[in-house]
Amino acid sequence: MYSSDTHIRVRYAETDQMGYVYHGNYAAYFEVCRTEAFRQLGISYKALEAEGVGMPVGEIRTRFRRPARYDDLLTVRLLLRQPPEGTRILFEYEIYNEAQVLLTEGHTLMVFASMSTGRPVPIPADIAAKLAPYFSDDETAGPLTPPATPTDAPAPAAFLS
Repeated sequence: MYSSDTHIRVRYAETDQMGYVYHGNYAAYFEVCRTEAFRQLGISYKALEAEGVGMPVGEIRTRFRRPARYDDLLTVRLLLRQPPEGTRILFEYEIYNEAQVLLTEGHTLMVFASMSTGRPVPIPADIAAKLAPYFSDDETAGPLTPPATPTDAPAPAAFLS
């Protein structure tokens, strides 16, 4: 398994009238974390695109447990629990506040695709090689599937505290 943390300070412009981070900003937080994690691994989105391969989002899921607010310092944790498979890679995310309270969970299922045709392509060998050391043989078996929906999520009243 591979994990990486990225810290993001919530800006005022990212909040809504209730003072919570606007829900649409979480996709951007996920992207920042994903890009930084790849950079730490020596994988460059810019170089990947120069080779004609993009990574469009095939699926995104976000589960809001507690609100993030203006000026919170968030830890966005990226988790790769499974190695990439075929043409896809599943990134899972957890967002914590400074008190280490879990605020948000989510995932993005990304597809490697030809930028000229838009069709899926196999994972580039150099990316697979850089990720391989983080996975045991047991972790490389089985289909790439999104995680199950959490059952212990708080009631909406949790946002009022």
